[in-house]
Amino acid sequence: MTDAADLRRRTAELLAAHPAADTGPLDFLRARFDAGLAWVHFPEGLGGLDAPRALQAVVDEELAAAGAPDNDPRRIGIGLGMAAPTILRYGTEEQKRRFLRPLWTGEEVWCQLFSEPGAGSDLAALATRAVRDAAGNWVVDGQKVWTSSAHQARWAILIARTDPGLPKHRGITYFVCDMTDPGVEVRPLRQITGEAEFNEVFLTGVAIPDAHRVGEVGEGWRVAQTTLMNERVAIGGARIPREGGMIGVAAENWRARPELRTHDLHQRLLKLWVDAEAARLTGERLRQQLSQGQPGPEGSGMKLAFARLAQEISGWEVEFLAEGGLTYDDWTLRRPEGVDFTGREAGYRYLRAKGNSIEGGTSEVLLNIVAERVLGLPPEPRTDKDVAWKDLPR
Repeated sequence: MTDAADLRRRTAELLAAHPAADTGPLDFLRARFDAGLAWVHFPEGLGGLDAPRALQAVVDEELAAAGAPDNDPRRIGIGLGMAAPTILRYGTEEQKRRFLRPLWTGEEVWCQLFSEPGAGSDLAALATRAVRDAAGNWVVDGQKVWTSSAHQARWAILIARTDPGLPKHRGITYFVCDMTDPGVEVRPLRQITGEAEFNEVFLTGVAIPDAHRVGEVGEGWRVAQTTLMNERVAIGGARIPREGGMIGVAAENWRARPELRTHDLHQRLLKLWVDAEAARLTGERLRQQLSQGQPGPEGSGMKLAFARLAQEISGWEVEFLAEGGLTYDDWTLRRPEGVDFTGREAGYRYLRAKGNSIEGGTSEVLLNIVAERVLGLPPEPRTDKDVAWKDLPR
């Protein structure tokens, strides 16, 4: 059984063989993966040691103290938080060995081809088609939307309809799609911030080998649930220190600008601080539960809390800073590699936070998930549950 002392020993051996100051970042990350210190809860040979997930912090602290490079998790968050756990659970051994190492080291960026113009909140209504050819492989046609990092991605996790004669939650299959295929077209979607971190993706005759199918044919919705549950934990359950994240920026502004303080703003900030701390501690408990198995619907509650707090804190900050809160540095169309909620000005945070209640599952859908799967309330009536997808009105 691997314990903290064993991990410290292994980390020291890694640093002795590959000194952080003398080893290139990519070489160091590859060596770290091969030593089983990438994600210690993964199996041996796949970047892990079959150790408890909670012990990852031991490795991270030792490497940070040594000045070792990290894999820039903001840039590859979709791969780390969504693709990797799905491939680990449902992928073949060949898929795990091909994809997980370059995913973790950041050599290959991933994106997520799920939402469509007519299938966002009702994701199971997706219309992108995957048709099997004579050789047993798949040809995909359709359109996806709100795709983060598609302009950088080498690979995508994709769900497509393989049997329109079945009800919408069935007849879906999960694939890994090569984003360099000539049939893949990526177009930027400009946001309210002026940036284009999202994209729309058009798929025209994209050939996907059957070896890149994840899970069984027709089981894509079940496989996708692993992706979606991990996505919500990744968005809402990130580990932050006390008074970290956006509430930390707001508190810092309050301390630095006493001339702007009012009693009402003080009372509202105190409430937001308490709410943010409660959400942080709840996230810690969720991660402890996660260390015992796969994420459940509770992650939807964390994502809900994250979206509400981000919008309320950023709104408070703009109001507190008065006309200074309305400044914005640059409206030029840019293609950012990630989202930085704490390193930009208040105006950016206020505008970007509007998307938090949409991306990764709308707050309305997540409220239904919490009501039905966490609180056990009766589900909403669904008249389309047993109707073939091809017979649904569109």
